[in-house]
Amino acid sequence: MADNLPSEFDVVVIGTGLPESIVAAACARSGQRVLHVDSRNYYGGNWASFSFSGLLSWIKENQQKTDINDQCEDWRKLILENEEVISLSKKDKTIQHVEDLYFGDQDSAEDVEEAGALPKLPVFGASGAEGVAQESEKECPPVESALPEVESAEPEKATGTEPASAMEGNDAEITSENESSHSAALGESTLESGKTEAAPSEISAQEPKKITYSQIVREGRRFNIDLVSKLLYSRGLLIDLLIKSNVSRYAEFKNATRILAFREGKVEQVPCSRADVFNSRQLTMVEKRMLMKFLTFCLDYEQHPDEYQDCENSTFAQFLRTRKLTPSLQHFILHSIAMVSETDCSTLEGLQATKKFLQCLGRYGNTPFLFPLYGQGEIPQCFCRMCAVFGGIYCLRHSVQCLVVDKESGRCKAIVDHFGQRISANYFIVEDSYLSESVCANVCYRQISRAVLITDQSVLNTDSEQQVSILTVPPVDLGKPAVCVIELCSSTMTCMKDTYLVHLTCPSTKTAREDLEPVVQKLFNLNTEKETDNEELEKPRVLWAVYFNMRDSSGVDKNSYDGLPANVYVCSGPDSALGNDCAVKQAETIFQEMFPTEEFCPPPPNPEDIIYDEDEIVPEESGFSNSAETKPESSTEEGSSGGSTAVKKEDNEE
Repeated sequence: MADNLPSEFDVVVIGTGLPESIVAAACARSGQRVLHVDSRNYYGGNWASFSFSGLLSWIKENQQKTDINDQCEDWRKLILENEEVISLSKKDKTIQHVEDLYFGDQDSAEDVEEAGALPKLPVFGASGAEGVAQESEKECPPVESALPEVESAEPEKATGTEPASAMEGNDAEITSENESSHSAALGESTLESGKTEAAPSEISAQEPKKITYSQIVREGRRFNIDLVSKLLYSRGLLIDLLIKSNVSRYAEFKNATRILAFREGKVEQVPCSRADVFNSRQLTMVEKRMLMKFLTFCLDYEQHPDEYQDCENSTFAQFLRTRKLTPSLQHFILHSIAMVSETDCSTLEGLQATKKFLQCLGRYGNTPFLFPLYGQGEIPQCFCRMCAVFGGIYCLRHSVQCLVVDKESGRCKAIVDHFGQRISANYFIVEDSYLSESVCANVCYRQISRAVLITDQSVLNTDSEQQVSILTVPPVDLGKPAVCVIELCSSTMTCMKDTYLVHLTCPSTKTAREDLEPVVQKLFNLNTEKETDNEELEKPRVLWAVYFNMRDSSGVDKNSYDGLPANVYVCSGPDSALGNDCAVKQAETIFQEMFPTEEFCPPPPNPEDIIYDEDEIVPEESGFSNSAETKPESSTEEGSSGGSTAVKKEDNEE
């Protein structure tokens, strides 16, 4: 494909993470010629989602610290005398300390092959589930999380195997195959979210079904495991951008159903809405009044500065003590509503976080959060699709050797790819992990500790199995970070039936395992022996786990990078925050610096409003292959057990 690439573009984007994908979509939407490349064989970079076998391949790749040698030096002949080069890194060094652990009998999985995505629930041990052996795994991108079926004006293009450019009609919507799911419009009006509680399982009264490692391997395509764990605030910047740009039609979302707290060694549900507060059996009547009074104050705290100005220089935890709140209420507000540090968060920051939480309540459900079906890795791909619809060209497995810089002007003129082709552009966006060590010598990075667990039951069992939960575990020692735990059920299309996918995240102080294993031991049963305490038996059993540290390059000032030209912009990887505001702000800032007179991701025109010239080819008749790859369909019978939220724009919304 590289031989056929044009030699000139307006914008070249290197890396397919969330901020890069948003910038690429915004540039293509404003009429720029965009080339979007990634040396990886999957979309998303450190924002990606993997099937189970794809994640095992990713783990193996990151455990091998082999450097990639330069295969061809011929490209240096393309550099002129008045030019110099900035070499790019060949090896991604953003992931460290990767450890994967098996809890149970692994021997039985040696000869088990991963089954393909079948239209019906596969029978364990079925010999007909061949199709996806490891060889085919190498041919396809490991991101096998399938988007729901695309309903288009041309049914033959909605097979899930056509490129995203086939979806150029704005009437394309992505909806759930579950006819009973509660889809609603995402706008300022209240979205009538699906009640994510599914019908109780037939075996809910029985013991949890025993899941073996071989079953996890066989059902590996049921898993969509995120490298970074985040949720979308219902009134956050990313949701607003999805609505405004109409990118929301490419994805589908599910409500987080409950907020949990870990207190005195037990997990309990936190009442956060008015109805939850008054229906709670955990709080006394006096506590209910105290909590409602404080939350009402937080919604318009700016109007009452006299109530907090004396505590502006103190921490939010100290301020809560002055409000005469009980210890349980202070714990709920600090760790489960504001979700801030007990020692580092100021009073104003805590009030702002609490207000943000409360403002997001009720827009789509009884919590402020949404989760994208098939994983967080869907979101970058949605923006890649938008870019492709507006003419962007995509190349995976396409590494870039260097940036070519003009010595006189100091501006970057071109890139040279691994085929030795020189491609010119006006602007260049590079993801931080592609920069060489010499460029990043003066950059001070933070680290994120991550763990992903596959468990056999929820941390808090209720009548419904289909719960999406968020839990903040306070630090054991003061000064250490709290750990954010997100538990996903099978109806989020991220794990197989009768299992849960649990993500743990915190800013790093040591290796990921040292940071997070104490929390895992508190919440889960890690014992594989049959003889365990009754207390341990009540906890969910961990079937498989992986720990790793990820580089946090957010907040790095551009001037910290050594020798970067003014027209080269750096996008950071994921940060440790729960939301996605940092990525959206960064993408918008970069776009406005490049094109200050252009609108950032404006709504696309309605198909009926487009007027074509007589000589112009209608987009449906074009045969360009300049698109992001779409993924194969996946059966959604597991999603039918829980309602989902279709994210689309109302006709009357402006």
